[in-house]
Amino acid sequence: MRVIVIGAGISGLACAFRLAERGVDVSVLEESGRVGGVIASTARNGFLFELGPQSFQITPALAELIRGAGIEDQLISAPARAPRYVFAGGRLHPIPMGPQILFGGSLLGFGTRLRLIRDLAGRSRPLDRQETLAEFVERKFGPELLDRLAGPFVSGIYAGDPGRLGLRDAFPDLYRWEREQGSILRGAMRAMRSRRRSGQPRPTLSAIRGGNARLLESVAAKLAGRVRLGTAVERVDRAEGENGKGFAVRVRGPAGIETQTADCVVMATPAQATARIVSGMAAGLGDLLLRIEYAPVAVVGTGYGREQVRNRLEGFGFLVARSERRKLLGTVWMSSLFEGRAEPGRVNLASFAGGAADPATAGLPPDEIAGIVEKEIAPILGITGRPLEQVVNVYRRALPQYNVGHRRLIEEIRAEAARIPGLFLIGNYLDGVATGSCVDLAFRTAGLVAQEPARETKAEPPSGS
Repeated sequence: MRVIVIGAGISGLACAFRLAERGVDVSVLEESGRVGGVIASTARNGFLFELGPQSFQITPALAELIRGAGIEDQLISAPARAPRYVFAGGRLHPIPMGPQILFGGSLLGFGTRLRLIRDLAGRSRPLDRQETLAEFVERKFGPELLDRLAGPFVSGIYAGDPGRLGLRDAFPDLYRWEREQGSILRGAMRAMRSRRRSGQPRPTLSAIRGGNARLLESVAAKLAGRVRLGTAVERVDRAEGENGKGFAVRVRGPAGIETQTADCVVMATPAQATARIVSGMAAGLGDLLLRIEYAPVAVVGTGYGREQVRNRLEGFGFLVARSERRKLLGTVWMSSLFEGRAEPGRVNLASFAGGAADPATAGLPPDEIAGIVEKEIAPILGITGRPLEQVVNVYRRALPQYNVGHRRLIEEIRAEAARIPGLFLIGNYLDGVATGSCVDLAFRTAGLVAQEPARETKAEPPSGS
């Protein structure tokens, strides 16, 4: 059996890696000149900037991929209890954790904390209709928590608009906790106790020493020549193979246009690219994929001398309340979290702008985006002088939006794809945007692909019938 994986981001490489481990004849086709997709790193003037995801939470599948890539010794973790902040009311407030959210901290007022206590002591039921996250939070806890906690939180995960993100689509645990426990806080506490009893470690943020791109480069190296860069897939069509099914993959590469054949094809490209490639053989699937929405995000890496920044930068970083009306979504203090992100005596800051609620900012020229970020973080962190180094990277389709109806749309997409035996879809628009979620789905899909020959044999009629 021959398998072609289209796309060399984390999803495509993880799937191909697992297939190669199982002895499957697999190759990866990637249009750009490098592997990694949105995961990219660059070293400049003593700073190591991440141009996409700054860190990730380890899942069992992701840990297995890191071990298989041979770079487990290069895994570094952020301080487990690094405080996080929200910029609201003109200053930074620590985000209260645990019982402190009910009784202390400057972020939330007495009225909001009282509503949290009522949730813990009382019982409510979900609405019969689909709710946005904003509707849910305002119903349960009021506008202050939406502005100062929930809104910034979804900016950090999805770069999303809480007025459009679906509660069941983006945060199904919240819906389930209210349905089963009648309380979000009781549901969260029960989930934490269950995790402790099962021996699951507390989730920690991790990164790769030398840059997160090193993980993808190491996986590609393990695939030993199975990855072809600079090879654009123009379309995939059905083709009759030895088993009565298969695919013809039309590609444009350094040698010109050619057609490759495969028994199975795994699409590991963003939804719009996948729609373009498969629409010739599955117009209905292509139409559904085009309905997936993405938010644009600009990532700005900035380096300063330690003496230029008055704030001590002790913690993870900060998110920005919507009421502040800033272009900035938030800033991560990378050099406080991970060693090697800046030389001694320097600080490395990763800032984000744009998102679903402000797509116009991500559409500005890079130097304008950098100027906006520089101007907005300076008074918050007490920064003087110009950056020593700065880099801007814009992703027009950075993060899929799990808006109201997204899960139902994904069910339709999967049902339509299932009508084409041997075609598989993976990526962050399906089962979660986190790096670990992408690897989990990629590994599960590799298992299904590897079972294809058994399914084919089972489907064949008995000899002589």
